[in-house]
Amino acid sequence: MDRMLKTALLLLLFVSMTLGANGDEVPADDKDSKLKPGPVDPQEKDKPGAIDEDAKAEFKKTDSGLKYRILRKSDKAKPTAKDSVEVHYKGWLDDGSIFDSSYRRGAKISFPLSGVIKGWTEGMQLIGEGGMIELEIPAELGYGQRGAGGVIPPNAKLHFIVELFEIK
Repeated sequence: MDRMLKTALLLLLFVSMTLGANGDEVPADDKDSKLKPGPVDPQEKDKPGAIDEDAKAEFKKTDSGLKYRILRKSDKAKPTAKDSVEVHYKGWLDDGSIFDSSYRRGAKISFPLSGVIKGWTEGMQLIGEGGMIELEIPAELGYGQRGAGGVIPPNAKLHFIVELFEIK
């Protein structure tokens, strides 16, 4: 009987591989094909807001090297480099490890755009109040060779999801 079970399992495996080997892509179910707001974080007290159904998966790139994609559009005012903003955000490294998150703390944060890394200052000017953006910040627009606080290694590329709530 043990041999019969092994044979049946091998046959099932062969059939499933053969059926899936015709070169056609298997459509992802609707839930899996949607963009997600960064790595899953079970420690989050607040959750990121909704992403637009028509948000593009591809990143755009600015002349400085900042990569971004708009996850939620907004027709409202966009901040300038001299403004202060109130945001919710999550930051992670290439390996998916989250190094900072206002969602974890359960509280939005306000700060002047002139006092943050260049990638943030540039990226936040691309969305209006109520918008959401994903940023991929190269090291030269982030913390560069010095890294930060023992949490962000030198020359690290940084990833962020940011929701802009208010320009102050």
